[in-house]
Amino acid sequence: MKKKVGILVLLCVGFGIFLIIRYFILESQNIYGKVKIVSSPVASIFINNVATSKVPYEDKLKAGEYLLKLIPEENATDTASWQRKIKVYKNTLTYVNAELGSTDISTAADVLSVTKMDRMGKNDTGELAIETEPNGAIIYVDNDEKGVSSIIVADIPKGDHELSVFMPGFFRRTQKINITSGYRINAFIKLAADKTQPSTFQLDDSKIATPEATQTNTGKQMILIKDTPTGWLRVREDSTINASESGRVNPGQKFELLEEKTGWYKIEFEKNKTGWVSSEYCTKE
Repeated sequence: MKKKVGILVLLCVGFGIFLIIRYFILESQNIYGKVKIVSSPVASIFINNVATSKVPYEDKLKAGEYLLKLIPEENATDTASWQRKIKVYKNTLTYVNAELGSTDISTAADVLSVTKMDRMGKNDTGELAIETEPNGAIIYVDNDEKGVSSIIVADIPKGDHELSVFMPGFFRRTQKINITSGYRINAFIKLAADKTQPSTFQLDDSKIATPEATQTNTGKQMILIKDTPTGWLRVREDSTINASESGRVNPGQKFELLEEKTGWYKIEFEKNKTGWVSSEYCTKE
């Protein structure tokens, strides 16, 4: 009888130890998420204004919000620093990739993180929430235009996809993403200004600026539609990326240039039907 009692006591003690390990040790590990940071050129990392390391960096941090600063090394005197608040979620990865330029406007960066969806969508799908700087950039998933930022793209089939972000006057930014069923990828994409392309975009506005930028074409100049990621080019009612679609034209087609604004050409794409196309995919002839 005493032997049975002893075994029972040992079992109870063992179960108690198991509970301690399960709820105090293992659960405490679940409050952490992974952070991976890369940049070009090499930069020092400051997290909440504390010098932490240099890139490339990969470590665990407690779930929460942090102020991240990337400060170029002393030999990169012509490179600007960059900072942004990032969120770390438990048991997931937050990925930061920055290409530091000579100024903030010439710096490009991506910040990607994963969270569970607020509500379930279709089976075997996830979603993508995209914020850009400047706001109002055109969002493509697998070369299919989804709208302008900020936007949530729902019901994306699980698996590998290509996210592409573009705005006239800025360099296109492309990232490979992996969608997991029931999860959302939160993406912040900062675009770098293309100094070879004049732009009148404001950082918080997606529209082309003043009418004074308009140049009316008096001669018969033609434009050629170049190849596009989608195999066609959207014609819009106005010279902004928020304007509604009027029609579509195909690579190789030529049209008379009726009017020009920064980043946009006006054409007659059908008889008595005019609209605007992005100059990124056109060549003057």
